[in-house]
Amino acid sequence: MILVDSHCHLNFPELKGDISGAISRAENAGIKYMQTICTQLSEYEEVYSIAEKYENVFASCGIHPHESDKEQTAAEQLIELSDRPKTIGLGECGLDYYYQNSAPENQKKNFIAHIQASRATGLPVIIHTRDAEDDTYQILKTEMAKGKFKALLHCFTGTSDLAQKALDLGLYISISGIVTFKSAKDLQETVKNIIPLERLLVETDSPFLAPIPHRGKSNQPAFTRDTAEFIAQLKGVTLEQLATATTNNFFELFDKAKRS
Repeated sequence: MILVDSHCHLNFPELKGDISGAISRAENAGIKYMQTICTQLSEYEEVYSIAEKYENVFASCGIHPHESDKEQTAAEQLIELSDRPKTIGLGECGLDYYYQNSAPENQKKNFIAHIQASRATGLPVIIHTRDAEDDTYQILKTEMAKGKFKALLHCFTGTSDLAQKALDLGLYISISGIVTFKSAKDLQETVKNIIPLERLLVETDSPFLAPIPHRGKSNQPAFTRDTAEFIAQLKGVTLEQLATATTNNFFELFDKAKRS
C-alpha cells in the first residue's frame, strides 16, 4: 500500500528540526511520497532544497493569501521560479477572508497570477479558500472560461455546493485530518456523497490539523494514514482501494512528479 501526503510544510519549525525522522515515520506508515508546500516566495529556496535532498519529496512554488500584502507576484515570475525538476505545483494560493491578514484585492491578484502561470506551465494550482467561497468560485469560473488549467482545492472544508461546482470545473479536492473531527459532520457527508474517488486526494497540512487520534499533537506526514483510514470507512472501500485511487490521482494531477 502506498499513500501520498499531497500537502505538508516540512520547512515549518515543528518539522524542520527532524525532517529525516518525519519522512522515515511516514514511510513506515505507508506514505511514500510527500509534497512540501511553499507559502512565500522568500521561503521557496528553503522549500525546494528539502525536495532536492529527499528522493520522494516534491515542492510547490507560490504565495499563501495571508502573505499577499507582503508579497505580490506576476505569472512571469512564477513561471521562471517553477522551472525546476521537483517543483510540481503552484501555490498554495487563493483567498482567505477569515483572518483578513491581507487585502482581498491583493489576494485576488496573486490568485489570478498563479492561474495564468498554471496555463503556461501545465502545473496545477493548489488553492486555499476560507470564508471566500463565492469569490473563489467566480475567479475559477471566469479564468477557466479564458483557458483551461489544472487545480486542486486543498484542505477542503467548504460546502457541498462548492465541492460540486469545483468538480464540475474539473478540479480535484484534497481532504485533511479535519474530516476525522466530531464537529465535521457536513464535511463527512460531502466526502461520502459528493466527492468521487477519482477526484480525491489526501493530505496532512502538517504541522497543523492533526487527525483523531492525534489531536493536540503536532501533525506530521505519517498521520496521512489515519485520515485515509477514516475516509475509506466513510466511502465504504478498503484502505488499499483508497490508497490506490488517491495515489493515482496525485500523479495524474501533478504529472510532473516522477514515481520512484
